[in-house]
Amino acid sequence: MRSSTLCKQLGFEAYVKCENLLPTGAFKVRGGLTLLSRLSEEERLRGVITASTGNHGQSIAYSASLFSVKAVVGMPKGSNPIKVEAIKDLGAVVEFHGSDFDEARLWVEEEAKRKGYRYIHSANEPLLITGVGTLYLEIMEDLPDVEAIIVPIGGGSGAAAACVVAKSLNPKVKVFGVQAEKAPAVYLSWKNKKMVETTSAETFAEGLATRVSFQLTLDIINQLIDDIVLVSEEEMKRAILALLETTHQLAEGAGAASTAAAFKLRDKLQGKKVALVLTGGNLTLQTLQNIFKDLDIS
Repeated sequence: MRSSTLCKQLGFEAYVKCENLLPTGAFKVRGGLTLLSRLSEEERLRGVITASTGNHGQSIAYSASLFSVKAVVGMPKGSNPIKVEAIKDLGAVVEFHGSDFDEARLWVEEEAKRKGYRYIHSANEPLLITGVGTLYLEIMEDLPDVEAIIVPIGGGSGAAAACVVAKSLNPKVKVFGVQAEKAPAVYLSWKNKKMVETTSAETFAEGLATRVSFQLTLDIINQLIDDIVLVSEEEMKRAILALLETTHQLAEGAGAASTAAAFKLRDKLQGKKVALVLTGGNLTLQTLQNIFKDLDIS
């Protein structure tokens, strides 16, 4: 989607990849479908379990419902209620454990051992990256002359897929990753060339709220990404409103991170053709109201 108003504000040709329009409202469903379709019969009978703050959980729940597989999703307490209800409505069992994604993940890993479920890691799964890669194939097909792609980074499957696909088809395409200033684990790991864990990930953008980086996606990012930038909570909130006003698309915090980074990188990207990945649009009405209040917009 191209908005002339957004292009004018940024100073370059910006095309928004609207993954918020997919069945679960986020890009993750591409990976879930790919992975669940490749499970063995024995794995399907065991059922699957995963940890998520929402969008990955919806992806696994949606895909499991199509393939008649039991799915359990471990989520941190206080998770986005829209995402929680969507996961339940798709037939998955939701278990709340811990105060953030990584605490929920640790419970899930132990539960998988106890119950024999097929554990689906949210990042260290080649088939998730393969599935997510289809969105970047679509970008490269629709915009063969694209010069840069900006992608949010939580666990890193999206950024890893962007790097593999874009660089394979055109090594000249620049891939920029984006993390929240309050959840910079991948940024710090990439900068320091070693796995870094942060003590907290207190961002409203739950899709970015991870305290650790993951080996598979980090290895790909370390090899191929051109740069990673950090954006503030306010910058993501302003990007949500900018997308709503210019493209009439609703983005959640993580989904707006690429646009927030675009404003930050606009001097570097002047005159270029850039794809901004709106990774998801599962924003609660309460959060949107709080954004208006926080930015003092009446």
